[in-house]
Amino acid sequence: MKYEKKLFAFAIHFTRILLPLGLLAIGVAEGAEPGKLNVQVTEPGVRISPTLYGLMTEEINHAYDGGLYAELIQNRAFKDGPKIGEAPDPNHPPHWSLVKSGTADGAMKLDATNPVNSTALSTSLRLDINGGDGCIGAANDGYWGIPVKTHTAYQVSFYARANCDLKQPLTVAIESADGKTVYASATVEGIGPEWKKHHATLNVGEAKSSTNNRFVISAPTGSKCSVWLSLVSLFPPTFNNRSNGLRPDLMQMLAGLKPAFLRFPGGNYLEGNTIEERFDWKKTIGPLEERPGHVCPWGYPSSDGVGLLEFLTWCEDLKMQPVLAVYAGYSLQQQRVTPGSDLQPFVQDALDEIEYVTGGPETTWGAQRVKDGHPEPFKLNYVEVGNEDNFDNVKSSYEKRFAQFFDAIKAKYPNLKIIATMPVRDRQPDLVDDHYYRSAREMERDSDHYDAQAGGRPKFSRSGPKIFVGEWATTEGRPTPTLQAALGDAAWMTGMERNSDAILISCYAPLLVNVNQGASQWGTNLIGYDALASFGSPSYYAQKMFNENRGDRVLPVQLDVAPGKPPEPPMPHGKIGVGTWATQSEYKNMKVSMGDKVVYSSDSADSTDDWQPGAGEWSWDQGTLRQKSNDVNCRDTVGDTKWTDCVYTLKARKISGNEGFLIMFHVQDDDNWLWWNIGGWNNSRTVIQKTEHGASRELGRAQNITVDTDRWYDIKIETKGRHIRCYLDGKLLSDVDDTPEPPALPVYATASREDASGDVILKVVNTEAADRPIEINLAGIDGVKPQALVEELAGQPDDVNTLADPTHVATKTMTIDNAATRFTHVFPAYSVTVMRLKRS
Repeated sequence: MKYEKKLFAFAIHFTRILLPLGLLAIGVAEGAEPGKLNVQVTEPGVRISPTLYGLMTEEINHAYDGGLYAELIQNRAFKDGPKIGEAPDPNHPPHWSLVKSGTADGAMKLDATNPVNSTALSTSLRLDINGGDGCIGAANDGYWGIPVKTHTAYQVSFYARANCDLKQPLTVAIESADGKTVYASATVEGIGPEWKKHHATLNVGEAKSSTNNRFVISAPTGSKCSVWLSLVSLFPPTFNNRSNGLRPDLMQMLAGLKPAFLRFPGGNYLEGNTIEERFDWKKTIGPLEERPGHVCPWGYPSSDGVGLLEFLTWCEDLKMQPVLAVYAGYSLQQQRVTPGSDLQPFVQDALDEIEYVTGGPETTWGAQRVKDGHPEPFKLNYVEVGNEDNFDNVKSSYEKRFAQFFDAIKAKYPNLKIIATMPVRDRQPDLVDDHYYRSAREMERDSDHYDAQAGGRPKFSRSGPKIFVGEWATTEGRPTPTLQAALGDAAWMTGMERNSDAILISCYAPLLVNVNQGASQWGTNLIGYDALASFGSPSYYAQKMFNENRGDRVLPVQLDVAPGKPPEPPMPHGKIGVGTWATQSEYKNMKVSMGDKVVYSSDSADSTDDWQPGAGEWSWDQGTLRQKSNDVNCRDTVGDTKWTDCVYTLKARKISGNEGFLIMFHVQDDDNWLWWNIGGWNNSRTVIQKTEHGASRELGRAQNITVDTDRWYDIKIETKGRHIRCYLDGKLLSDVDDTPEPPALPVYATASREDASGDVILKVVNTEAADRPIEINLAGIDGVKPQALVEELAGQPDDVNTLADPTHVATKTMTIDNAATRFTHVFPAYSVTVMRLKRS
C-alpha cells in the first residue's frame, strides 16, 4: 500500500478554472446559485485508453477457495492443519467430522501410508468400519456451508480404496447440517484394494435455497474393514460448464464490469510470506491430483485449484487480456534472491511461464499447455515483474533484480510491455505500478494527481514511463464499500480518465470477499458473497457506470460553483488498546495517565473486566493480556472515548508470527482510531497509522524498526492536543502532529466523446448533502436531441448493500427530455451521474 497526503488552498468566492484535459471540482455553499459546466465538444483532448479499466485478483478474503472457485469441499486433500503452517491433526482434520447412523460403530483418522501420490495427495482419510447396523461416514461442512439450490446437478469425484471386498456401494449425499433432510444422494460401486477415481452426480430436486448443509460420504457396516478416501470434490454447475470451473453468479457480476484485462495471480499472493510459499506456477498446472497447494500469505491454505491455466481461461471467458505478474525474487518476510546466478533460475521460470501462455505446440511449455487442454496460445501484452517491491528493505535489490528480468524478457519477447512495481533507474520500464488505499476525502483531494497541470502549477510529468494504477480503492465500509466510498472512487476515476495519456491500465483491489465471519482479512472489497448468493457494492455500480460509458476522447470542461465552508474538526480523544496482525503477542503493565492522575492501570484489581476484545483469542493470565491467534486485525480496547492529553505506557512481547505490535490510542469505535504499528508489513516497518471511517493513512515517516521474538519492549505514547510522541525502550521514534486534513472539493466532473456514436458523455460526482442544479453548456455544436439517457447512483453516505438487500444502492436509469446545447440538470446529493447526450 502507498498513502499520500496533499493540501489544497480553498477559495471563499467563485472559482473559475479551465482544465485543458477536463476536470473539475468545486462545491456549493448553502443557498448558493446554480453552478455552470461548460464542455468544449469540438476540442477533443487525449485518447482514453481502451484498457483503462480491468480487474485485479489474488487469494485474499477466500476469493478463490470459498469464493470464485466453484469447489464446495474445504480441505478436500486432507492436508490442512489446525492453524496455518501446522501439520494436520490425524484425529481432527479441519472441516471433516465422523457421522454414524443406527448402531454403526467406527472411527475416522488421517493416514499417511500408501497415499495416492507422495506430493499432492500424500494424506488420506481412513474410515474404520467396526460393526453394528447402519453406516459410517465422513461429513464436510464446506466453506461456511454447502449451498443447496433447487433443480441443480452437483458433480462428485473422489479417490477411494478398501482393504476388503465391500459388498455394498458407498453413498454420497448432500444433506442438512443435522442430517435430518437428504437433498440428493447417489451410490458408488467398485471400491477395491487399489486407488481409483470415482464419479457421481447428485441431483437436487425441488428445494428451498440454503447453506446450512453438509456433504457426506458413507459406507455400510455390512463388512468389517477400512475405506480410504482422497481428493474428495463436489462441484455445482460452473461458468461456461468448464471442468474445475468458476462460480457463474460471480463471473456474471465480473462480466458486467466489461473489464479489459485481468491482473493475476495478484499482489501478496504472488510473493508469499517466504520464497517457498510464493505462487509457484508450475505446481498449479495439470491434473488436480498433481497440485500440492501452498500456504496463502493471508492466513489460510490455498488449494491451487485456480492455477495458471484457470486464470487464462477466466480471461478467455470474459474476453479480457491477461496482465501476468511473475515472481521476482522477493517475499514478504524480507526474503530475497541475490541478483546474478542465484536469481537466474527464477528469471528462467518467468520465461517458461510466458512460453506456457504464448508458446506454440512446438515449444516445451506451449506443448505442456496443449497437453493441459488448451491448444491455442493466449495473447499477452503486459508482464509485471514482482509486486510492491518498495517494501524490500534492501533498496537497491529491486533495481538489480528488475534489470535482470527486464533484459531477459525483452531479449526473447521484445514486444511485451514490462511493468515495474516501483520507479527504477537502470532500465526504462514501459509502465510503473502505483497503489493507493485511502479515505474518500483523500481520493477526492488527490483526483488531480496525474494532471499535466492544475491551476497553472506543474503536476505529473509525461516524460517518464506510463502508469499502471494496479491497486486502488477508497477503503470505507466493511466488508464492502459504503456509498461514500463509491463517491471517492468515482472522483478518483474522473482523474484517471482525463489522464489516460499517462494511465494505460488500472484496477480496483481487492475484488472479492466472502462475507461470513472469519472469512475476510481486508476491510473494504468490491463484491461480497456467501456460499449461495452474491452482491455488488455501491463502488461496484460506480465502476460499472464508468466502464460502460468510457468514451474515446476526453473533452475539456470548465465548472464554476461556490465552495462550501468545512466544519471545525474536534480535538483528538479516545480509548486505548492493543492489537496484533498475523502475530501472537502479549502485553502487561498498561497504564494511562492524564496529568498527575492515573485513569487506568492493568495492575489494579478487576482491571481486566472492562476490556472489549474483537477478533483474535484474547485471555488474561496473572496480569498479562495474551493474544494467541495468527489472525489479522486482532484488537482489544479499554477506557473512555473522552480521554485526551494522555501518557500511555505498557510492556509488549512477541511470542510468534509475522509482525510485531499494534498499540492503539484515540480509539472512538471500530472504524476510527490510531495505532502505532511497530514491526508491521511483515516486520519491516514502524509508523503511526490513523484510521477514519475504516480508511487508513500514515502520520509521519516510517522507520525500518523490527521486533525480536521473546523480548519484552517498553512502549510509551504521549498525546497533547494534536501532538503525538512515541517511544520504544526510551528512544523517541515518532514525533508528529495529527493535523486535520482539509475537506475535499464537493463536485467532480469529466466529459468524453464516443467516436462510433458521436455521443457526449458527462460524468458528475456530487459528494455533499445538497442537490446541485448545474447549467450545462455544450460549446461548438449546433444541437443535441432533447432525450438523453441518465444513470444515477445515489443515497446516504453510510448506505451499503448486503446479502439481504443486494441492490439497496444500485444504478437507476432514466430518460430526460430537456437536453439541449444549454440546459440545467439537478444532480442529487451524494450521487454519481452519467449522462449520454446525442447530437442532432
